[in-house]
Amino acid sequence: MAALLLLAAPVPAAGAAEGGREARAAGSPPPVSLPALADWTPEAGHYVYEGGRRGTRLVADGGVERRVADTLADDLRAAGHGTVPVVSGGARTGDIVVDVSPGRAALGQEGYELRAGKRLSVTAATETGAFYGTRTVLQLLARGDLVPAGRTVDVPRYEERGVGVCACYVHITTEWLENLVRDMAYHKLNQLLLELKVKSDAHPEANTWGYYTKDEIRRLVALGEKYHVSIVPEINSPGHMDPWIENRPDLQLTDSDGDKQPSRLDITRPEAFAYYTSLMDEYAQVFTADSWHMGADEYMLGSDFAKYPQVLEYARARYGEDATPQDAFIDFVNRVHSYAAGKGKELRIWNDGLTGANTVPVTAGTTVEHWLDVATKPSRLRAQGHPLMNAAYSLYLVRGGFHSDTKGLYEQSWDPRSFEGEKLASREGITGAKISLWPDNGRGETENEVAQDTDPALRHLAQATWGTPRPDAAYAEFTARAAAVGHAPGWRDLTRVPVANGTYTFRSGAKSLTAEVGRTPDGYVTLRTANGCLEVRGGKLTLNVPLQPGIEVSGQTCDAGNTLQRWQLERVGGGYRLTNAITQMAVAVSGDGRLVQYPPDQRRSAVWRLTAE
Repeated sequence: MAALLLLAAPVPAAGAAEGGREARAAGSPPPVSLPALADWTPEAGHYVYEGGRRGTRLVADGGVERRVADTLADDLRAAGHGTVPVVSGGARTGDIVVDVSPGRAALGQEGYELRAGKRLSVTAATETGAFYGTRTVLQLLARGDLVPAGRTVDVPRYEERGVGVCACYVHITTEWLENLVRDMAYHKLNQLLLELKVKSDAHPEANTWGYYTKDEIRRLVALGEKYHVSIVPEINSPGHMDPWIENRPDLQLTDSDGDKQPSRLDITRPEAFAYYTSLMDEYAQVFTADSWHMGADEYMLGSDFAKYPQVLEYARARYGEDATPQDAFIDFVNRVHSYAAGKGKELRIWNDGLTGANTVPVTAGTTVEHWLDVATKPSRLRAQGHPLMNAAYSLYLVRGGFHSDTKGLYEQSWDPRSFEGEKLASREGITGAKISLWPDNGRGETENEVAQDTDPALRHLAQATWGTPRPDAAYAEFTARAAAVGHAPGWRDLTRVPVANGTYTFRSGAKSLTAEVGRTPDGYVTLRTANGCLEVRGGKLTLNVPLQPGIEVSGQTCDAGNTLQRWQLERVGGGYRLTNAITQMAVAVSGDGRLVQYPPDQRRSAVWRLTAE
């Protein structure tokens, strides 16, 4: 509580002398927000948000302003502030005014000015800037209906402020991703990189779980557009291609022993490039971002080019006798760059493949996301004409593994100039930074545990990319700031369990079972039957997870640490759907009465009616 008091702006007492009010205003700290307001100029008095019929209105005179105001009205309602009308015309005391004035060029593409007094006003040069001003409005109202009077001009330091999520093998629920989008926007983060598989119509042989349907992605992208979060898709290539080519041996790179490599695309074959670009075209049906991420990392992880002499032959045939195998790799990257540019998209890649062993340069303008310290340093990449995003390994959160030391980074005043292996003196050429979430051990943590672990890192990244990296002297004060701001309006608590602990009979058609339902600390349930706790076990493991459809659900020795024994109960119709917390496949009943797991679009899941024992 002491930390909160340090951050809170005092509200002048009613009836205080004018001189006393002005003296207090002059020494008042900025009201609490995250990112913090760096240049707050306090004034006497306060703004009062008022509900009721004659209460606060949102004043928006133009179409652009109205879009921003409509979203703010939705969020005010979701945050419990009531229904606020959006109107045009003159503003009165208590109103919130949204104004987009292109002439305010000094505010840039995302900055805004906020004034609090008899009314709240947000002014920006663009719609996006006005939107971010309304995020601050929501945060200031999160602590009550009084906002200390004052003024701020708030402009981000970095253009790209992001989160990367690999939903590339283990399926992550769209509800979880929607929460992430809302919280990102609330904290003024603007880019979500998603490495995932969209269920393909053109290549049905690639549709192994866990994919997303095109409609699921369209809904997520629409939410991102509403909240000014650009959702950038990634299909990693030419390495890590096994989710796409495990059933396409004709596209797999073959080593000198004649063994196929399911994770490596054969970059020497024109069919491989055609296949990859056809996937890009299919993703363009649902993703609207102006960037494409091709990964391009770890192509030779665990091997080397010497095992694949055809790669060197290809490079020499294209670039002469002095060419290296690395040139064939860069050639593939550059061809994808050209294809993406032809579709109006900029290309992004990871940095670790840029070892300096190539004679062919990467096309200038390709954004490099730097995560690993290799021979080609960030300063060199910047000199070569590559926009740089800091995706440092120190910002990683690995499921069941390494977690970013957010407290340590905060206390070091980390900012996006601090790359792995080199700190740059200026921000020039640095687009920004992002945290990255990887599922290396897919059963190491549940989604809810990942969300809890990600919260501090997300808020730190938001602060370090928008404003000064250390607005509070102590990390405890910064975490108190984050707690005061809270989650975005519309954020859903995914840890809620819809039934009480107890023993129930589950019935679906002719199938029934009795299980003791127990809530887990991360918001799931375990189902203890006479034969043990229900668990998915067997079949092919991917990232330590049984992702094969049709695998049986059976009773196993109960283990509180076994995440495959955790289940979601979701209300559907007149009953509940039972979904595994890790595989994200729902339980169905086979023709012979066994419990089996399937993706929800492959087989109708069982709807269970519960009767308390």
